[in-house]
Amino acid sequence: MLEKSHNKDHKPPVLYGLILAGGKSSRMGRDKALISYHGRSQWEILFDLAQSVCDRTFLSLRKDQQEDLAPGVEVILDRDEYPGPFNGILSAHHAFPDAAWLVLACDLPLIDLETLEKLCISRHPERDATALATRATGLPEPLAAIWEPGALRKVPGYLKKATSSCPRKFLLSSDTSLVFPEDDAALSNANSQEDYIRIKESLDSK
Repeated sequence: MLEKSHNKDHKPPVLYGLILAGGKSSRMGRDKALISYHGRSQWEILFDLAQSVCDRTFLSLRKDQQEDLAPGVEVILDRDEYPGPFNGILSAHHAFPDAAWLVLACDLPLIDLETLEKLCISRHPERDATALATRATGLPEPLAAIWEPGALRKVPGYLKKATSSCPRKFLLSSDTSLVFPEDDAALSNANSQEDYIRIKESLDSK
């Protein structure tokens, strides 16, 4: 696990990893978590990366996705109480309410260990979240971010009043610290077949 330096008088919440693999992947037309960009399924790549920087790592799944997984893969099933990505994130928060969560979506095939290490080293536990962002947009990536438990306790109340369930909008209205990767490409999204082809061709040409 990556060691992080914080105020010795105030121990930060434990950091767990959460790989969101419960989405429907409707735009891609197939399960994004199972796509192979690097010789293994994307969820496996992200799971291993998260394990390198987190105390424990979990795979977030829908209840109808339960299947045989390799030993050592811990799973948190969606409680189906909240919309969109908050379904998986808040299901994890319910299971471990005192933990901070490094949340990663399976549509970020170029994210790497260097980027995640930078995120974790730059973590501000006293704030609501620490999120990766591209220099091009300056906007937080909610599904490539560390969510602190205090922020997650606010989300249910926020959702009752908000007109949108978009996690980014929550972070924009919260005390969020931004971390910029060395290369914006680390946060390239692959949500469609066209995105997959573009990123795969880029990787194959290296």
